[in-house]
Amino acid sequence: MAGIWVVAETNPDGSLARSSSELGTLGRTLAEASGVAATGIVVAADPDAAAAELATYLPAVIAIPEPAAADHAWGQLAAERAAAVIDASGPTLILASAGPDGRDVAGSLLALLDGAALVNATAVAWSDGESVEMSVFGGKLITISGFVDGTGVRIITVRPNAVNPEPAQQPGGVERRAPSGSTTLPAAAIVDRLESEGAAVSIDDARVIVAGGRGTGGEQGFELVEEIAGLLGGAVGATRAAVDSGWIPYAQQIGQTGKIVKPRLYLAMGISGAIQHKVGMQTSETIIAVNRDPDAPIAEFADMLVVGDLFEVGRALVTELKARKG
Repeated sequence: MAGIWVVAETNPDGSLARSSSELGTLGRTLAEASGVAATGIVVAADPDAAAAELATYLPAVIAIPEPAAADHAWGQLAAERAAAVIDASGPTLILASAGPDGRDVAGSLLALLDGAALVNATAVAWSDGESVEMSVFGGKLITISGFVDGTGVRIITVRPNAVNPEPAQQPGGVERRAPSGSTTLPAAAIVDRLESEGAAVSIDDARVIVAGGRGTGGEQGFELVEEIAGLLGGAVGATRAAVDSGWIPYAQQIGQTGKIVKPRLYLAMGISGAIQHKVGMQTSETIIAVNRDPDAPIAEFADMLVVGDLFEVGRALVTELKARKG
């Protein structure tokens, strides 16, 4: 194998995206198991901070400054710059995030380098080749797939929160490399940026999430959800039904068509537990559900089910939390 490559993403402030720290950990683990080198690639207007952070997970990182990334869509720019440095002379594995930008990168790299891709992986291991776990049919089935012999470039997109980020014992080195020539793929200009409104704590990294579903009944119900989340120091999440009803912004949607989260505590208020929502939160360490229906699907996988009216239970919880805070 020519090597394992991690194409990293950055946050708006230039820091390394959490999903990329997860990919860095995964890339290093796979490299150790397969006996090949692992290298990270950071393409950004100013890649230095993110590259230095990625080097705490990988032995080698290439930082490529790309000024156009400041005001153009990142995916295709990153793919073209990454393709220029990736050694694809032998079997080569590329890891990217399964988020919107990562999917753009993977698709463009597949066209530029030729090969095969497995997408939306929930776990990746090495056993005489890549063993890729994927959730299919809305989470109803788990499949284990691999690449056939002779595949050149192998691309895997990995879902967020599939790996716990773990820095290496020794930080790696960073090589700053100037981009080679001009890009040829069409670059989409960014004409506007909108800051999403929502909870002060992001659901992506929250240790506690209080989520509401159709059972909250509307915006008034989410006021209770937000109050509980505030008292617990957590973030507010929601099901697609609540988002589609206009009760809460899409940025806080959890599930198959929303975000995938992995908090230590997931408190589900008025959520039935349909499979489309389950796939976004089933890896939470502890799941507590409040639902008036004892036979709701969420009862099958919640660690604790409180059967009752969410407003009665919620207000009682608020009273208790306030009393504990003194």
